[in-house]
Amino acid sequence: MVEAQTWTTRRMSNPRLLDATPNDQVLDIPATPPGDVRNSAHTFGLHLPPNLFTALVIASWYLSNIGVLLLNKYLLSFYGYRYPIFLTMLHMLSCAAYSYVAIHLLEIVPVQQIHSKKQFFKISALSAIFCFSVVCGNTSLRYLPVSFNQAIGATTPFFTAIFAFLITCKKESGQVHLALLPVVFGIVLASNSEPLFHLFGFLVCVGSTAGRALKSVVQGILLTSEAEKLHSMNLLLYMAPMAALILLPLTLYIEGNVAAYTVEKARGDKFIIFLLIGNATVAYLVNLTNFLVTKHTSALTLQVLGNAKAAVAAVVSVLIFRNPVTLMGMTGFAITIMGVVLYSEAKKRSKVTTH
Repeated sequence: MVEAQTWTTRRMSNPRLLDATPNDQVLDIPATPPGDVRNSAHTFGLHLPPNLFTALVIASWYLSNIGVLLLNKYLLSFYGYRYPIFLTMLHMLSCAAYSYVAIHLLEIVPVQQIHSKKQFFKISALSAIFCFSVVCGNTSLRYLPVSFNQAIGATTPFFTAIFAFLITCKKESGQVHLALLPVVFGIVLASNSEPLFHLFGFLVCVGSTAGRALKSVVQGILLTSEAEKLHSMNLLLYMAPMAALILLPLTLYIEGNVAAYTVEKARGDKFIIFLLIGNATVAYLVNLTNFLVTKHTSALTLQVLGNAKAAVAAVVSVLIFRNPVTLMGMTGFAITIMGVVLYSEAKKRSKVTTH
């Protein structure tokens, strides 16, 4: 489902691909706004001062990211709706519908077409990795508190560096590798002291984080040519329905007749309709606001906000769900976040040195 994630690219690849590492999210389509996208709040028919509009966009991005995490946790763990694959499929259908409205009706970004079978298969491959990452992320919320889920998600740069080396043979500087040490050490510390640690939940959450990193690396390789570049919102428009088609047989096979169960549940409890529609809508808003934050600020700002968002989401989840935390666990989380910040700085310095 959602997560502005790290894009790792090779030399001479698309310079618009971002190299940011915020740690969200249920959906993780990075924003790559082209230069001809409209540059003001007038896109939405608003007439606000630029600074105020930017502040509203950032606030919306925070609320949507944290909101979708909390709603997923509530649905899957507390409400008893234990169908993470079907829930992810609803997210994909929502993203497809809202993306169509945003691109074809509201014309937020220009329409781009798929030009070849080769490009289609590349997008299909990304959709498969995307599904794996999102389903694992949603499944982990059944077993782990949001705070610990966010701590694990913060290790995305570690997996990205590994996949970048294995797939593209791209070597990072010594400073970048050193910065990854506290990222790993912090999560080890947090895992050992997590009161609600669940092995299966931990493994699928690590799988989600690794899948998100793999997608960012593969995406940087597959969609970098001038002929195949897709704006992030157009990419989401094509990936979302493909992902829904991949998830449909999985949810039918693994989760049974979940649609009939949902309809039956809705007859006795109308609240579930509100929850599912609201959850799917907020899942799309994660992607829309991610694009807007990048367009109205910068990739670096998004990266800093993403690092802070993980901590904010953890605190809010503890306040709402009252899951127990330990001093050692909080220390481990803080070390991981600090490592991500150091990693970001090391990457930035490495780029400056290279250029």
